[in-house]
Amino acid sequence: MPRPIRLGMLTPSSNTVLEPVTVAMLAELPEVTAHFSRFKVTEIALSDQSLSQFDDTEMLRAAELLAHAKVDVIAWNGTSAAWRGFETDERLCERIQTATGIPASTSVLAFRELFERNEIRRVGLVTPYDDDVQRKIIANWSQSGFDCSAERHLGLHDNFSFATVEPETIANMARAVAGEGCDAVAIVCTNMRGAALAAQLEAELGIPIYDSIATTVLKGLCVAGVDPHRVHGWGRLFSTKLDGAAAQKR
Repeated sequence: MPRPIRLGMLTPSSNTVLEPVTVAMLAELPEVTAHFSRFKVTEIALSDQSLSQFDDTEMLRAAELLAHAKVDVIAWNGTSAAWRGFETDERLCERIQTATGIPASTSVLAFRELFERNEIRRVGLVTPYDDDVQRKIIANWSQSGFDCSAERHLGLHDNFSFATVEPETIANMARAVAGEGCDAVAIVCTNMRGAALAAQLEAELGIPIYDSIATTVLKGLCVAGVDPHRVHGWGRLFSTKLDGAAAQKR
């Protein structure tokens, strides 16, 4: 019998999508289980109050609780580094590994690794966020060489509300950015129901669809030493094997 593999996930408190979707993705991997630790996140905005939700102190407390379950990796299953900067997730991963001795990864750093591995330069950016947050993501990713001029967003800021966005709305946003020209679509939010659309949209549009929850699972599996090719039905993302090492500074 294979050795049990435990994926630890840091989860926004008001998120209702990533847990069931993560479990569904792992359904064909009986030796792999996902374990979740929450900390307070209720809104996404650029105000000091909203940004303070992602203070490393609260995230480290949640990570230390996951360490009690002897997980093989601790992943930040959220996208705050998209607007706060890749370096914030790099620092978080370092602090988690120092505090717990467990390798760490994040959804946003997995996006960057995927883009670089697959030579994606024009990213079709799909999010539920408001104008200010969307502009910040575009600026941050542009500095790293990823052009997000093809973009759609919904102008929302209540984190719980992101889960209420209909899948067809997400699909139409992906179609729109693909129509403007991009190498891949990035659905950036771990509380939107985009992951299950990936295979269908890839067949329709002919380009990869990278969902935030899926990127977190992919990187977590690779760090834990599990072959991601065993995950079926969630799009071509799982045909890419990322670095098995924990997240590192670039």
